[in-house]
Amino acid sequence: MAASADDRTLLPYGGEIYNAVLDFLYREAEILDERRHDEWLAMLTDDIRYLVPVRVTSAHSLADSALRDMAHFDEDLYSLRKRVERFATEHAWAEDPPSRTRRHVTNVRCYEGDSDADVVTRSNLLLFRSRGDIHDHDLLSATRTDALRREGGRLKLARRTVLLDESVLRTQNLAVFL
Repeated sequence: MAASADDRTLLPYGGEIYNAVLDFLYREAEILDERRHDEWLAMLTDDIRYLVPVRVTSAHSLADSALRDMAHFDEDLYSLRKRVERFATEHAWAEDPPSRTRRHVTNVRCYEGDSDADVVTRSNLLLFRSRGDIHDHDLLSATRTDALRREGGRLKLARRTVLLDESVLRTQNLAVFL
């Protein structure tokens, strides 16, 4: 497995790579907020791994608070495509009516990549989500570590690990992409 972002060389703010990563992350947030899921799938590599491990509360430490063998999501391109295809059916009850979302991506830091990625990036995500008129809105806060790879002259998402800040999620479901 690749080294953590903390073990890598930080890339300069405002540099060409940093700006390309910002553009990628902001464009991705816009595409997902507008429910253009097929466009989002095109932003992923064929060997994508999308992981959202379960968090636990540990006494006196935040270290190792994500379970290694249990996840809300541990997906590849096939399963992500199936989730997108399901949105277009009458069987996507968790998204009927569709969620209204707004993704706020902040604190972006970019690091040298490895043989599997051109750049590793860490960012914070705040997701506002509301559905229908009767339920309270959801706020999901997380940190994301992404591996981005240049393919065909464009950055694509090769790996994403999302660490939610809550151990107990206060949302009715987790049917959106983070």
